[in-house]
Amino acid sequence: MSKFADIQIDPGIIKRAARGDARAHEIIYRAFATPVYSLCLRFTRVPAHAEDLVQETFIEIMRSVAKFRGEAALGSWIRRIAVSKALMFLRSAWTSRSQSLADDWDDVTPGNAASHGISSHPDEAIDLDAALAKLPSVSRTVVWLHDVEGFTHKEIAKLMGRSESFSKSQLSRAYQRLRPLLAASIDSAGEGAALRSY
Repeated sequence: MSKFADIQIDPGIIKRAARGDARAHEIIYRAFATPVYSLCLRFTRVPAHAEDLVQETFIEIMRSVAKFRGEAALGSWIRRIAVSKALMFLRSAWTSRSQSLADDWDDVTPGNAASHGISSHPDEAIDLDAALAKLPSVSRTVVWLHDVEGFTHKEIAKLMGRSESFSKSQLSRAYQRLRPLLAASIDSAGEGAALRSY
C-alpha cells in the first residue's frame, strides 16, 4: 500500500480547509505533495507532467474538500483524486497520439534481457523501476494500481472506463513481460555475487 494511508491529518484542520482556511490548505498540501508527486510520476514518467498533475490534484482537493465526508481516510480520498487526474492525463495523451487503450504487446519482440535494455553487468541489482519502465503505459498503470495502490480489477476498470477482463488481461500481459526482465536481473545479480566470492 502507498504512503497515503500513513499520513494523519487532524479533523479540525480538514474542517478549517473546508471553510477555505489557507493555512489548513497549506498543511494538507505539505503533508501529501510528495506522495501525490511520486504517484503521478509513476504514471507519466515525466517530472514536468507529474508536477502539473500535482497542481491539478491539489486544485481539485481544495475545491472539493468541503464535500469530503470522512467516510474513508483523507489520504485515500486524495490518492483517488490523484489517480483520477493521472488517468485523465494518460487518456488525453493516448487520444492525442491516436492510440487506443489496447496493449502494444507486439511492439517488443521476445529475446534475451540485453535486447530489452536490461544490463547484464553483474554488479547491478534488480531494478524494478527499470523493468516497469519497459512496459507500455497502460500495462504499467494497471500494475501500479493493482499491485502497489491495491485497487481491485473492478475499481481499475471503472477508473479506466474499461472492463474487468481488460484490467486482468493487461496485468497478465505485464507479468509475462516482467518475468524475463526480472529473471535476467536476478541472474545477473547472482552471477556478480558468485564472481565476488572467489
